[in-house]
Amino acid sequence: MKRPLAAACLIALWVATGGCRSAAPASPDPARFDAAVAWTFLEGQVALGPRNPGSPGHEACRQYLLARLADYAGSPVSQDFTVQVGQENLSLSNIIATYNHPGSPHVLLCAHWDTRPRADHDPDPAKVNDPILGANDGASGVAVLLELAHVLSTTTVPYKVSIVLFDGEDYGVTLDEYLLGSTYYAAHLPSDPPTRGILLDMVGDKDLTIQQEQYSLAYASSIVNALWSKAAALNESAFVPQAGYAIYDDHLPLNRAGVPTVDLIDFDYPYWHTTQDTADKCSASSLGSVGRVILATLREGLL
Repeated sequence: MKRPLAAACLIALWVATGGCRSAAPASPDPARFDAAVAWTFLEGQVALGPRNPGSPGHEACRQYLLARLADYAGSPVSQDFTVQVGQENLSLSNIIATYNHPGSPHVLLCAHWDTRPRADHDPDPAKVNDPILGANDGASGVAVLLELAHVLSTTTVPYKVSIVLFDGEDYGVTLDEYLLGSTYYAAHLPSDPPTRGILLDMVGDKDLTIQQEQYSLAYASSIVNALWSKAAALNESAFVPQAGYAIYDDHLPLNRAGVPTVDLIDFDYPYWHTTQDTADKCSASSLGSVGRVILATLREGLL
């Protein structure tokens, strides 16, 4: 779940807290980010149907993500846990793959892979209880990270990099029923924890505009500056250098745990939490823009 919050909430939180196995597609040049390959990962997730916890698509997607990361030598693990939400006991899994480039700081790249179990913003009242496909809200960020995993398996960057795909971000009704996977991960950081992070959420919109999210500016301004400076150098116009919303999202548990994390998100998406969040509303070009900026920032050691 992600929701714009008022500036007063931003200040209060800041003060109170001190963020199926098949062959993988081949890229013509494994040392660069291939937007076309990232697009196949978006389509692969959406083809599994809704991926809300407890659904058939949820387990199928868990296996799909583990297989894709295994293709790219990440030795992925499934961080399984249970959470009680209302009267339900949810079985959830964060998917983790780490790329150990020697002698380097530890960077976290993350996104949520689950989808919303109800289309509560759908314009058709008959569909508000239907699960969504989540092409943008779920699949887009994961698609970028899977292609980044591909590149990281073939090229060296001056960082240790962990890719973490969070479960249970978009499940609940009240705020304490969201961000379940990132909250669990932040409470169980590895012995060599990440020292900085980048969250991707809703980065596939055809009309992509990524402003500087306000919690990101508050907790991780140096990372914001690095990303937007590199985007400007690459002429990636989707990155707009102005403050946007304050978003309640998976970066908040990470920031509270002492891992400064930026949220890359375009929240101005009219199909959010509707059954119309489908692949035709997204584009490979948008995935490519985000992937290129992150990869260049990693390669040049700018974080």
